[in-house]
Amino acid sequence: MAGTDNAPSDTPGTAPEEPAPLLELRDGLPPVVDTPEALAKTADLLAGGTGPVAIDAERASGYRYSARAYLVQLRREGSGTALIDPIAFDDLAVVNEALADAEWILHAATQDLPCLTELGLRPATLFDTELAGRLLGYPRVGLATLVETIVGRRMRKEHSAVDWSSRPLPEPWLEYAALDVEVLLELREALGAELEDTGKAEWARQEFAHLVNAAPSAPRQDPWRRTSGMHRARGRRALAAVRELWETRDAIAAQRDVTPGRVIPDSAIVEAANAMPRDRATLLGLKGFRGRGAERYANQWVDALRTARGLDDDALPPVTARYDGPPPPRAWADRDPAAAARLSTARTALKDRADELGLPVENLLTPDYVRRLMWEPPEVDESELTASLMARLRDLGAREWQIDVALPLLTQAITRPHTPAPSATSAPDHDAATASDEA
Repeated sequence: MAGTDNAPSDTPGTAPEEPAPLLELRDGLPPVVDTPEALAKTADLLAGGTGPVAIDAERASGYRYSARAYLVQLRREGSGTALIDPIAFDDLAVVNEALADAEWILHAATQDLPCLTELGLRPATLFDTELAGRLLGYPRVGLATLVETIVGRRMRKEHSAVDWSSRPLPEPWLEYAALDVEVLLELREALGAELEDTGKAEWARQEFAHLVNAAPSAPRQDPWRRTSGMHRARGRRALAAVRELWETRDAIAAQRDVTPGRVIPDSAIVEAANAMPRDRATLLGLKGFRGRGAERYANQWVDALRTARGLDDDALPPVTARYDGPPPPRAWADRDPAAAARLSTARTALKDRADELGLPVENLLTPDYVRRLMWEPPEVDESELTASLMARLRDLGAREWQIDVALPLLTQAITRPHTPAPSATSAPDHDAATASDEA
């Protein structure tokens, strides 16, 4: 399979391989674009370039509440590299106009497209090097790993988690950021050729078009349920307290534009929810109630707990989240053995086919689609089943290449399911959160 790591040799008596040379800037470090005049000049340079444009954005994850971009990097043949400070401008529409119909090259496009869209940057077409790596079966698809595996250069990693919202940005950080787009053009060319050679180029084109045209993600339902350690909350009243504290913290974090965990950690929320203190002193006396905002916003935490205590029982949140899809697969054998058999058959067939094609099963077909179809298959005659499944898959968002590959397997799982082994429905679910899953 393509995409092995460059690990040192373990053969006795042989010297370990020399590490790959570090990736270096070809044209030196450009100045940061932070004035209207410089932005106009940069747009002209990009418009005068040729071919696709490599683009990346740096956010301040772990530091800021917002997911806005604090630096945008671009590189195009004939234009060189540009580092744009988006904080200095209302938008970057002039850059978007300069790029016109140029193909964008991004790595993990779903991470950067939302913040780039906020700046008025929208691709007509794109090439996602991470998703291409997945389709080609590379076992590790991080940018640094792909660059080392395919291009034979090592990328620096020491500034990957810095606060990009700080100003001025140190030169080593800027060099790190510029290197992120330095090699994307070469990487895209190599991956594109490999997609053609393996017959997966059309699959990739459909995936990339789906990313360009995908609607923005809907807000997550009950985001407070992602509070770390929430399973330790004792009862529905404590869950209500978690919710009230989480929403209070979220409002504070949004107003201050800091990541919520820097106000109080999740562990503090859970401890306070279980203890239900009634006053400021008792709250601050809790051993685990800590964080920069524990004392500063103590009155607001007390108010949130008071709200949770005052809720009627029918207003308390359920223990498990409401979900519009089928139940967890581990419950299928008891609730609907026939559906469990269909799911087991479909999963096995899809996994085997994905292995044959050399790609992750979740990229062959989103697991949620499989569960929905196996739990409630179309109620039609067998002669109409294939057409009905095809329509359902399209409605869910499956791409045509996925339908072509998966449809016969899903049809067979519904019409001729195998009886699952006793442990089949309790096996780990294949719901990896990938760029393709989110697309």
